[in-house]
Amino acid sequence: MKSKAARLVATWFGCGYSPVGPGTVGSLAALAIAWPLVYYAGWQPRWFLAPVLVLTVPAIWAAGVTAIEEQKEDPQIVVVDEVLGQWLTLAGASHLNLQSWIAALVLFRLFDIWKPPPVRQLERLPGGTGIVADDLMAGVYAALVLFVAGCFNLY
Repeated sequence: MKSKAARLVATWFGCGYSPVGPGTVGSLAALAIAWPLVYYAGWQPRWFLAPVLVLTVPAIWAAGVTAIEEQKEDPQIVVVDEVLGQWLTLAGASHLNLQSWIAALVLFRLFDIWKPPPVRQLERLPGGTGIVADDLMAGVYAALVLFVAGCFNLY
């Protein structure tokens, strides 16, 4: 039971099983959840910090259990880290419109793939901590760029 729950969370309810770009699919899933929260429930960008904070520990646990089962340091099927990183990126927006949604996706994926320091170093932390921490740091970088762009009314 523990293993099934961990895998469900780690793959973000199956998104990680996408045969093409599971990380991007995880990011898109995060945006698919965020969009109705913003447009129907009135969420402000900074409110996305709450689910990131609440889900970080369960994400680390789920990623670690799944990594052990898969016998890989960072299995491609684990995408809960992308979900949290994407929501963290949204938290940096001054407001959300089509341009900022696109910028948030592109910026997060860019920093997640590029892995500038200390993103790559955080990836080396053991178990689920390393799997999740590098994406959170990529989300911080993307959020900062999105925040600065908003300060200059670039979206």
